[in-house]
Amino acid sequence: MSADREEQKRLAAERALTYVEEGSVIGVGTGSTVAYFIDALGRNRGLIESAVSSSEQSTARLTERGIRVVDLNSVGTLSLYVDGADECDSRKCLIKGGGAALTREKIVAAASKTFVCMIDASKRVDVLGKFPLPVEVIPMARGYVAREIVKRGGNPIWRDGVTTDNGNIILDVHGLHIDNPVALEADLNQITGIVCVGLFAKRPADIVLIGDSVMS
Repeated sequence: MSADREEQKRLAAERALTYVEEGSVIGVGTGSTVAYFIDALGRNRGLIESAVSSSEQSTARLTERGIRVVDLNSVGTLSLYVDGADECDSRKCLIKGGGAALTREKIVAAASKTFVCMIDASKRVDVLGKFPLPVEVIPMARGYVAREIVKRGGNPIWRDGVTTDNGNIILDVHGLHIDNPVALEADLNQITGIVCVGLFAKRPADIVLIGDSVMS
């Protein structure tokens, strides 16, 4: 990965910190860009009361930085959720799940008033789908779900050796050209055995940061 992309991630993480309300409880996502954000939070650990984490990986990093992690059920609606993305289109619809934390990420995003997404410029696309779409699946349903996805024009590949924090598997769906992400998300959600789809379209990002700039 180029130094420029890493710098864009770091700048986006620093910019995201400006959206955090003092004394609030915020949602924190997962991934390499979020790691920069957690580090920035750690340097300003008195800024927030606590955080709701979307993964065991982020929980560990937050705890190491002295930030208290709480359960979503104990806090209700969050003012802010901060996360990255694998792809982002002009409508701020996203593909997420490269780190296999998509279900918890989607739950925390849904429970948050504002979703700030941090990306580098390489993640900005006109049409979603070049990055394989992650789908979390109940293990016994893998074959059935894969066949249903093939009927819809996708090529699902089992991410062998990966188990989600929820104990499920990931199918990465290649070959999609997602010009209507809201409709595809709704359709895939109806397939029995799918736990979560890595399309964040019904609930897209509210603000997208590319480096230290806000995407218009």
